[in-house]
Amino acid sequence: MTTKTYDAVVIGGGPGGYVCAIRLGQLKQKVLCVEKEEVGGVCLNWGCVPSKALIATSHTFEKVAHGASIGLLADNLRIDVPKMQGWKDGIVKKLTTGVRGLLKGNGAELVFGDARVVGPNRVQIKTKEGTTEVVEAKAIVIATGSSTIEIPTFKFDGRQVIGAREAVSLKEIPKRLLVIGGGVIGLELGCVYQKFGSVVTVVEATAGLLPGVDADCTAVVEKALVKRGAVIMKNALAKGYERNKDGSLSVSVEVKAPDGSAKLEKIVTDVVLVAVGMRPNGAGLGLEEVGVKVERGFVPTDTLGRTNVPTIYAIGDVSGVPMLAHKASKEGEVVAEVIAGHKAAKDWVSIPGAIFTDPEVAVVGLSETQAKEKGIDVRVGKFPFSALGRAMAVNETDGFIKVVADKNSHEVLGVHIVGPSATDLISEGALAVEMHAFLEDIGLTIHPHPTLGEGLMEASMHALGHAVHVMNR
Repeated sequence: MTTKTYDAVVIGGGPGGYVCAIRLGQLKQKVLCVEKEEVGGVCLNWGCVPSKALIATSHTFEKVAHGASIGLLADNLRIDVPKMQGWKDGIVKKLTTGVRGLLKGNGAELVFGDARVVGPNRVQIKTKEGTTEVVEAKAIVIATGSSTIEIPTFKFDGRQVIGAREAVSLKEIPKRLLVIGGGVIGLELGCVYQKFGSVVTVVEATAGLLPGVDADCTAVVEKALVKRGAVIMKNALAKGYERNKDGSLSVSVEVKAPDGSAKLEKIVTDVVLVAVGMRPNGAGLGLEEVGVKVERGFVPTDTLGRTNVPTIYAIGDVSGVPMLAHKASKEGEVVAEVIAGHKAAKDWVSIPGAIFTDPEVAVVGLSETQAKEKGIDVRVGKFPFSALGRAMAVNETDGFIKVVADKNSHEVLGVHIVGPSATDLISEGALAVEMHAFLEDIGLTIHPHPTLGEGLMEASMHALGHAVHVMNR
């Protein structure tokens, strides 16, 4: 057993951990990053990036399949699933190789293995080679992310009962797919396989899809899913399943009626995708033994990213909601700068959310309802993509851009978009909220024509009662 000394040890090489390690290296700190599986974590390996590759492919497939209306004719359109998966895997390999190169280039050491905190400044590492090392560091950063939640009655078998990890690597398109959970992961992956030809059923325990998202935005997504043939079961619980002789599964679903009564329905499917959320990986790291507070797997921190033990920090999913890759990366940068002695803190106004359903949904800041709950009088501007020339030109006109602002000061409080490229368009909204911009700042800025971004300008002017291309209230 050997002992090495570092300025910082980062446990976890996901979008929080590797960014933190790289930034520490840039700040001339001696840093070690310990990763259990592969750099990039969930996001690069089987989450954000590979799922978006499949989403983009399914979107292209659907556009071509329904291209006759715009004069685009294609015969014998089909999917080569192994080739698609190989392409997706190539993207993952390119990105993870790039991360390794960036860690090395910035002077950060990388080791693969299991890490356990054994003291306020000590970490024990069992490497993949079978050796055990104990390292000392002035600071320890917990960046262990989160894991897929598994339902006891739907244990993963890797083939017919799967989680998000398996869903991005299916070798064939299921004829029928039942998705348990109408949240972000379930609907994103459900949309993919629906476009590839799967008959999709979504079972959601609450009264609406995408809990926490603006109801007007959610309604547009639900309408599109149903139009493409999906069955949406809300206020419903998947209770268990039986295997049929033909290899299919019969899933028992309990559906609650408005009067409180419940009835049991049987849904026959070929694959069940369990997408009920992610669980933080804060337990089992030795943190409690050294006095670090851990709550339901989360490791609470202050504005500097420190836990209640000053030498130990936490970032990303394990440090609390929202469980988003870009939030993890930003926290990684903040903590690296704090450790290196720079002035930094988690002082953002709002963190944008991006949902890659079809149509896409993106949000930042307060919704109209949230603002009113805070006692703020609001004015709301809305512009539909159906009135936007660029949206017509790309044949994607579902949805709208909504701007929520303070009625008196005109300060922008939130932006909510559902429609084409919503996840790209939200960045301007995020900047507006972060810099405390006013409706006039966006509305009086000349936006290029014809673009989708014009919709944000128009929505801002609509809130002011000055919109040109839509009737003002």
